[in-house]
Amino acid sequence: MSAAEALEALFGILRRLRRPGGCPWDREQTPASMVRYLIEECFELADAVASGEAEAVCEELGDVLFQLLFIGDCYEEEGRFDFAAVCRGIAEKMIRRHPHVFGSGRAADSAEVLRTWRRIKGEEKAAAHPTPSRLDGIPAGLPALLRAQAVGERAAAAGFDWEHPEGVAAKLEEELSEFRAAAAAGDRAGLEREIGDLLFTAVNLARRTGVSPETALRGALQRFESRFRALEMQIAASGRRPEEVPQAEKDRIWERIKASE
Repeated sequence: MSAAEALEALFGILRRLRRPGGCPWDREQTPASMVRYLIEECFELADAVASGEAEAVCEELGDVLFQLLFIGDCYEEEGRFDFAAVCRGIAEKMIRRHPHVFGSGRAADSAEVLRTWRRIKGEEKAAAHPTPSRLDGIPAGLPALLRAQAVGERAAAAGFDWEHPEGVAAKLEEELSEFRAAAAAGDRAGLEREIGDLLFTAVNLARRTGVSPETALRGALQRFESRFRALEMQIAASGRRPEEVPQAEKDRIWERIKASE
């Protein structure tokens, strides 16, 4: 079965579910009600990619695809657009935004490709919906880490950025000093503000050094979880629970675990 035939078969299953005589639950759903499931599936896909397990990625890609088709079918049923329009729209967009591939444009490297993409996207947005800010259009509902990255990228594209990564690192030190001052003063509102500034600056440091903050944080969490599970196992082997072990002993166990990696 070709990809086109498999996709058409999936459309057939979806329409059977959502048309008269189909599944009551599927027929009751709306685009708004399906968004939460799409988001959940996207996070499950991200987990699968991080695991490196191809079979899991294949399965989760299918789940995400089904959610997309489902939402599209809701609009098609209302006569507002069909999936062919979705495909045409994204195909035309990709061609427009890759003039170095489909036109006479040139791109020496990936950085130039990104600059061209952002310029063309900005021109398209300005023509369709004139707005006063480069930051307009960033979804407010994005997870804060991803939104921080997007805001930093938009500001940098407008020329508002540090000249070198060392400047961002210096800013991080400055924000840390301000956090310490707020902590010393017992300023709760100040603490929240300064921690926010620290996090945003760390995201910008990642951006300026070519590191994905999402990937970096996921890696840090995976390392912590692995070490903590090992710590729990070692403590359990002594017949105790973590809360029964002095912090100094837990620190020593933790360092041994790190050293053994």
